[in-house]
Amino acid sequence: MTVSEWATEEHAGRYLGRGPDWPPHRSEGEAVLVAELPARCERVLDLGCGDGRLLALVLEARPGATGVGLDVSPTMLEAARARFAGCDVDIEAWDLADPLPQLGTFDAVVSSFAIHHCEHDRKRALYAEVLDRLRPGGLFANLEHVASPTPRLEASFLAAIGIEPGWTDPSNRLLDVGTQLVWLRELGYADVDCHWKWRELALLAGRVPDGAAPD
Repeated sequence: MTVSEWATEEHAGRYLGRGPDWPPHRSEGEAVLVAELPARCERVLDLGCGDGRLLALVLEARPGATGVGLDVSPTMLEAARARFAGCDVDIEAWDLADPLPQLGTFDAVVSSFAIHHCEHDRKRALYAEVLDRLRPGGLFANLEHVASPTPRLEASFLAAIGIEPGWTDPSNRLLDVGTQLVWLRELGYADVDCHWKWRELALLAGRVPDGAAPD
């Protein structure tokens, strides 16, 4: 069972149809994420990679790195494979609701507007699985759609992105920033912080302490 409607061509196509600059300010969050990448970054994993936009930015910033992108949507997978045709990038089908496959270890695991479709207990479990896949000093960076603290702020966010008040994506399972930062610290990530935020868009990140990576 998939975590959302994103496996359908209609839902994924509607998102892609909004254009590369939606939601607003996403490029600001992406720039901050790229600035946080480890200097030594040989292998990158993108969870819910969509059409490959974020993974492409990361690989452009770290020439020579190889990438793996995972997504559940056939529409997104097709777009990502077209983007990375001829590149050293593997694009594979995977549902965020399922355990993270054994793909080896990575210097960075990134995600963009995907994990918020998971139920909350799955979010926390996925954060733990990511930690097990990161090398010493590795970065987990999640550019995410998060819950507003109040209904008024939620309405303000929807207005700012041009969506009718009261509309919700039925696949959304939004959670506040604070709870997710606590989870990352409890799981053993270091240097945990919200590095960027614009209304309901936030960049949550943590690193693997040196010497704390998997065998």
